[in-house]
Amino acid sequence: MPPQPNMQQLMKQAQKMQRDLMAAQEEIAQQSVEGSAGGGLVKATMSGAGELTAIAIDPKVVDPDDIETLQDLIVAAVHAAKDEADGLAAKTMGPLAGGMGGALGIPGL
Repeated sequence: MPPQPNMQQLMKQAQKMQRDLMAAQEEIAQQSVEGSAGGGLVKATMSGAGELTAIAIDPKVVDPDDIETLQDLIVAAVHAAKDEADGLAAKTMGPLAGGMGGALGIPGL
């Protein structure tokens, strides 16, 4: 039978993980990422937490007879920014998630 985990030690470990996670989430939220489409003609800026904060559109891409292309470029730029935000989160949270092991890193589980 494996030894019983020390509950006080487990609680300390869980509290540290929670503090680390909250700090990482705050760090992510304060960063900004950008995605672009159409060779940079449309740019979307997003917080690391995934909040869209700005759209920049080069006047060259504005064609009243072809609104569909502009709409597609905006959607593509937002998707690219979201991918960047997701990558930032994975990079920042990766060490925390990787350190969890098993059932939240709790020995014996």
